[in-house]
Amino acid sequence: MSLEVWPHPVSPYHAGERELHARLGREDRQDMLGRRMHRAFMPDQHRTFFASLPFIVAGSVDGRGWPWASVLFGAPGFVSSPDDRTLALAAHPLPGDPFVANAVPGAPISLVGIELPTRRRNRVNGIVGHPDGEAVTVDVVQSYGNCPKYIHARDVSFKDDPSPPRTLEVEQVDAIDGLTRDIIARSDTFFVASHNPDADPRTNGGVDVNHRGGKPGFVRIEGNTLTVPDFQGNFAFNTLGNFLVNPKAGLLFIDFATGDLVQLAGRVELLWEPTPEVEAFGGAERAWRFHLDQGHRLIGAAPLRWMDGAPSPHVQATGHW
Repeated sequence: MSLEVWPHPVSPYHAGERELHARLGREDRQDMLGRRMHRAFMPDQHRTFFASLPFIVAGSVDGRGWPWASVLFGAPGFVSSPDDRTLALAAHPLPGDPFVANAVPGAPISLVGIELPTRRRNRVNGIVGHPDGEAVTVDVVQSYGNCPKYIHARDVSFKDDPSPPRTLEVEQVDAIDGLTRDIIARSDTFFVASHNPDADPRTNGGVDVNHRGGKPGFVRIEGNTLTVPDFQGNFAFNTLGNFLVNPKAGLLFIDFATGDLVQLAGRVELLWEPTPEVEAFGGAERAWRFHLDQGHRLIGAAPLRWMDGAPSPHVQATGHW
């Protein structure tokens, strides 16, 4: 009896991901695991999970090909699932967030839902469908779960009403200035969007967005360049595989105390081979550098506040710069 749930003859992984699997001698094993894990529909438990969330992180691509990571907020139920191949996002995107212009019908999109108190995480990659009233709909291409590694637990509560009208202060970030640097330096969590424009977005191409976590200080800041260690995960290399094909990234940092959001876009340099600086970083197997091109801060944009909880036990074996 076949255990595969992936419905396509092509692998759920594109050429960039498969190249990195092959470098570690895992190409056949990872393809087998991917065909068992990646679905073209959402199981009922995922549909219920998404409907329970007060926020969801989205990856999209702008008209110049830059990936962006965004966060959408709403009372639980603002994400719904009319059927097992569709998600509907009844969120009101934040003024100044590129998601507003990027989420047009036919565009690739990626979503990651994280239930921070429990560290549970599920993913959907897909295509923006036709609007359902004011909701953005997503046609599911890939649906799968992720392990809770490196996720810092937090309790969540609403400080403000997530519904409009909202007026936000938007500050452009042309260089990593003092405030941006402080937010990044304190962060134990950020989100990264990447994009493969070459592979078919209705099978294994398109956008990916995911979580990165570590101890505060795990992101190194040198001028307008960030260096991020890559810890052992599920070996899928969704993010790094996209970087291999298209070295661009969108980063989202959330100041969990103030609600400020920092969205950055820039070019990526993949440090696959071990270097002395990477080898000196506890737990790092490789790293990548992000070189800022553009960005902005949305001041006090998050209607939620997150109460600090327990760090992931996995970060205890990791370091900081």
